[in-house]
Amino acid sequence: MKFLIDLHDSFFAGLTRLLEPWFLPTLARFTFAATLLVYYWNSASLKLGDGITGIFRPSAGAFGQIFPRAYEAAGYDETALSAWHWAVTILGTWAEFILPALLVLGLLTRLAALGMIGFVIVQTLTDLYGHGVIASAETLGAWFDRAADSAIMDQRLLWITVLAIPLLRGAGPISLDQLLRRRTPIPA
Repeated sequence: MKFLIDLHDSFFAGLTRLLEPWFLPTLARFTFAATLLVYYWNSASLKLGDGITGIFRPSAGAFGQIFPRAYEAAGYDETALSAWHWAVTILGTWAEFILPALLVLGLLTRLAALGMIGFVIVQTLTDLYGHGVIASAETLGAWFDRAADSAIMDQRLLWITVLAIPLLRGAGPISLDQLLRRRTPIPA
């Protein structure tokens, strides 16, 4: 029996040595790019206003997505909302473009991952309380049940788990962070 335990330990110690420094951060960033990058960029593009100045003038739908109750209370008139609503909507829209790009490129990766985790939490709270998803048990889902595809509880936990890897481990060797680290001389 000791032979099998030693064989097991030896095999997985070697596998860990081989994959440890690069595999998990690279896989997490690839997984994010393959599953969530286009989702967030599409969501952000729907919030842009018309024309070149659209990056500073959110679409009417942007306010409805980010501040559904306030937008409804304002009679669906974005001009009736405050400057704070405008600023949060603009910054949230920019964050949906910038944070995923930084994460995929591996630039400021830990900060981008932390920002995305915060974004997912705010997005989830907006879905639950602003859009009333909390009233829909089917969409909300539950952990430790037989269904693994609820849009809120299951998916968002997986998203945060994928984002936690680069937050804690960095971008890995195939990243702009690593390239900049190699090119930046370390002061004496």
